[in-house]
Amino acid sequence: AEAVAKLLHDFNSEFDEPTPGPRALAERVRLLLSEGRTAILLGGAGPHGVAVLRFRPSIWTKGLECYLAELYVVPDRRGQGLGRALMEAAIELARAEGADHMDLGTGEDDVAARALYESLGFSNREGRPDGPINYFYEREF
Repeated sequence: AEAVAKLLHDFNSEFDEPTPGPRALAERVRLLLSEGRTAILLGGAGPHGVAVLRFRPSIWTKGLECYLAELYVVPDRRGQGLGRALMEAAIELARAEGADHMDLGTGEDDVAARALYESLGFSNREGRPDGPINYFYEREF
């Protein structure tokens, strides 16, 4: 849990996003893993990368939905295939768990991530003539 927490803390820190810190994240990781709806994959010997998958029942199909909640590779290991390896392992795990699709979100400016996802068969439906424009809302409690 500590290695995962450090990577997730570094991820948010790199992009100037809030983080509760590695200790709180490690506790949260342990809790989520114990509930059985979250899977975490680590890559590299450091580890140098992490993928966090969240599974949920689907209202539309008998299969599960898999949400890629996080994918992070430390800066000095990017461009070496680790992100692709994590994604391929994530897709394999999602299928093995009974998911019938995976969804994820990324920023418009994250060109490398978008290229990776598209090379793995993910399709972006935003802004296409035949696709909707979705808005993602958030409210803190």
